[in-house]
Amino acid sequence: MDTPYGWIFFANVDLAQVALYLFWLFFAGLIYYIQRENMREGYPLENEDGSAAQSFFSLPEQKTFDLPHARGTYTVPDYQREARELALAPTAGSGGFPYAPTGDALRDGVGPAAWAARRDEAELDGHGHAKIQPMSKLGGFSVAAGRDPRGLPVKCHDLQSPGVVSDIWVDVPEQLVRYLEVTLTGGGTRLVPMPMVRIKSDAVIVNALDSVSFVDIPTTASDAQVTKLEEEKISAFVAGGYMYTADKRPSKLKALGQVLSSPV
Repeated sequence: MDTPYGWIFFANVDLAQVALYLFWLFFAGLIYYIQRENMREGYPLENEDGSAAQSFFSLPEQKTFDLPHARGTYTVPDYQREARELALAPTAGSGGFPYAPTGDALRDGVGPAAWAARRDEAELDGHGHAKIQPMSKLGGFSVAAGRDPRGLPVKCHDLQSPGVVSDIWVDVPEQLVRYLEVTLTGGGTRLVPMPMVRIKSDAVIVNALDSVSFVDIPTTASDAQVTKLEEEKISAFVAGGYMYTADKRPSKLKALGQVLSSPV
């Protein structure tokens, strides 16, 4: 009796090895797909001179998302270059070398004070309300533990005070303090990220900035909410002060002398 051809074929093929090869092909395709999907935002990459950077993976096709709470649509990748001109200059002719600020790096938002161009709209909670709001405009919030910083003077690393804490901005759904609002002595208000302050019994310490630079902290367009772009600029400015106002920082010995000689 003749053996069917199909049985002869399978008798000479290792089906387990075929299954292994198919799995490898599937896994390689999965990695390629996931990597391309990961390249929707922030791509195409650019070199320091603005030219397009080469990548092994191609960009994915454009995909449009319908945003909740009537915020329209969002298409990625959008292939739009950031229009902002950075106040930076190369320190060497070839690539790979750092760029140096050409102006006031803290105000220009470069180097340690750099910020990303996020959407200029407030982050919303699941009900479509701004997540971060001032406590003065909310009901049901109070300081449950620790010293209430409202009314305390702000002290910077030059031991001078640019103003007084006037409000607390909270993340409503997370019930966390995100910013302290400072009313400046010369008028106006500024927000300071909560991780950048230390609350003492008699003052709020902002060691990243000096009192003169405080007025240059980026402002908010609304007194009831802060946008994601404004958050970027505010946080970058205050954190960048650690480097860009370091020349104004008094030595520990000088600071100690000023504290000891100050009236009680």
